[in-house]
This record gives sequence, C-alpha cells and structure tokens, in this order.
Amino acid sequence: MGPTMAAYIIRRILLMIPTIFGIMLVSFVVVQFAPGGPVERVIAQLSGIDTGATSRISGSAGGDFGARGALQGGSQLNAVNAKYRGAEGLDPEFIKSLEKQFGFDKPAYQRFFLMLWNYLRFDFGKSYFRDVSVLELIKEKLPVSISLGVWMTLISYLISIPLGIRKAVRDGSQFDMWTSGVIIVGYAIPGFLFAILLIILFAGGSFLDIFPLRGLTSDDWAQFPWWHKILDYFWHLTLPIVSMGLAAFATMTLLTKNSFLEEMRKQYVLTARAKGCSERQVLYGHIFRNAMLLVIAGFPGAFVGAFFAGSLLIETIFSLDGLGLLSFESVLNRDYPVVFANLYIFALIGLVVNLISDLTYTWIDPRIDFETREV
Repeated sequence: MGPTMAAYIIRRILLMIPTIFGIMLVSFVVVQFAPGGPVERVIAQLSGIDTGATSRISGSAGGDFGARGALQGGSQLNAVNAKYRGAEGLDPEFIKSLEKQFGFDKPAYQRFFLMLWNYLRFDFGKSYFRDVSVLELIKEKLPVSISLGVWMTLISYLISIPLGIRKAVRDGSQFDMWTSGVIIVGYAIPGFLFAILLIILFAGGSFLDIFPLRGLTSDDWAQFPWWHKILDYFWHLTLPIVSMGLAAFATMTLLTKNSFLEEMRKQYVLTARAKGCSERQVLYGHIFRNAMLLVIAGFPGAFVGAFFAGSLLIETIFSLDGLGLLSFESVLNRDYPVVFANLYIFALIGLVVNLISDLTYTWIDPRIDFETREV
C-alpha cells in the first residue's frame, strides 16, 4: 500500500467522525420531538393502557382519554398528567424517579454528548425494558442477522454475476429473453408475499410439509452430530434466504448484464479482438474488471441492507429473532438505548464496508488514482 492510498484511507476514516456525529444528532433530535417515550410507556402500563409493542397503534384513544381526564381533574397531578397522558393517580415523586432512572432529568444536550462519549467506548448501557445490557441483547440476536445477511448476499452474487455475464454475452437470444421474464417476475413480487407463498407450498401450509416454519435450528440441535447440525441449519435457512434473495438476485443480474453490455461496446474491446485475443480473454481479461466496478459499488448497500432493512418482514414471517425485529420492536417500545446502539453500529458498519468497497476498486482496476479522487 503506497503513501497516496494510505493518505486516502486516513481521510476517509477521519470523515467517518462527522458523518457518525451527524447521523446520531439528527436521530436524537427527531426522537426528542416524537410523541411518547419510555416514561410515558411505563405510566401507560401502570394505568392499564399499554399491552405491548404495538399497543401505541391501538391504544391512542385510551391515552387521549387519560389526557382529557387529567385536564378536567382538580388534583395536584394536573400538570404532570398534561405531560404524561394517563398518569392520573400516580405520585409526582414517582414520575420524577422514573425520569431520573431513564436519564431524562438531564438537559437534552447533556444526554446526547454523554451518549456519544459512551458509544466511543462501545458502552451502550442497558435496555430500558429488558434486564440485560444492549451488547448482550445484540449478541443474542446477531446469529440470525449474520446468517440471513451473509448467505443471502453471497448466494445472490454467486448466481447473479455469472447469469448477468451470460445474458450479456447472449444478448437478444432466447436464453436472454426467458431469463429476463423470470427476473422481471421475481423483481415484481414482494419478498414477504413470496415468503407466504413458499410457506403455503413447502412448509405445511396447504401442500407439502418439507421445510420448518420457524427458528434458525431445531429444538434438539445441540444433540445432533456436526454434519447433521450443518444440514439442519441450512434446512431452516432455505425459505428465508430464497424469500430475501429474490429481489436482490433480480437487481444484481440486470445490473451485471447492463454493465457488461456497456463495456463490450467500447473501443478497447474492438482493439483487443483485433489483436487476436479470444472471446474468453477479451471477456475476463479486459471487460470483467471494468464492468465489475459498478457491481462492487452496490455491494455496501446490499450487504448492510441484508442485515437490517431487508430482513425485518422475513424475520417476522419465519419467527426469526434477529436484529431487524429487535430494532423494530425497540422503536415501538421507545427502548432508546437499543434503538441508538443499533443505529450507531449499522452506520459504522456501513461506512467501513463502503471504504472496503472503494479499496477493492484498486484490486480490480489499479488505474484508479487516489491522489486526485474526491473523498
């Protein structure tokens, strides 16, 4: 690694600091203006209103009734009830103790900078509503997200890139036309809808009962021999991976094909053919490294998205308790330590993977000049 590339890496790493700061600041400000909060949720539970993660959707009417009762009542809790709906009858000192427990007795700017200081040391604190540290909670859910993210990304790339190259080489043929039809249909079907279809067909819905419906492994997985453990693991992953990889497979195949078609029309390809290079040499010796730059550029988003955004509905449908479902439930429950820790970790992973992706460009195309490249 030369000094120019080293300087570029240092600049990119330094740029991560204000980027992370901006992401956390915007998210923190949005949370401050969001209705509800952990204190309100505890009060709602004590008042018999809140019943779970989704109760905010169905329980808003009860919360409004509590607020109206607070405004109409003549007790000393009127001011508190105006802030926390449904708090009528609770001791104001108890509510203050809740605020102190959750850290809301400090100004917002103090809470924000304290959170950043802790996060720099990877100290994410404890969950508000689970008696466990945030890191332990994330570690518990991580195997599911790693399994879905890694295997979905790996399989989609291993299938899409060779298929996209084949379609580009045989552009306009019957093979290209019927595979394009399959890809368009796959892209148009939502992943969660395809997951339900797979359950109906292959998981005991109405037809075959081949694959399991829930979990990452069987209940007695620990008792299996090592080879049976591997088979059981992939047996449980088959339907979720197929459901998640459908849209990613379609997008990556078309991206690869179009990238290769664009490169195949350039002058250097004609020059290589004129020099007597075989079609295989032209394709993999000249076109491949240039065409793959565009494919690699989409890797960070696909990789991080597979870990979080793309897995939420799939985790729910197949009863897989991963980070996507954890983050979603934490947002609904206003479990802020879990919400911000997930945001911080995924933002950091995204920036690091993006840097690795950029550095991979030099492996494919050494002509990239880091000295003149914008950060």
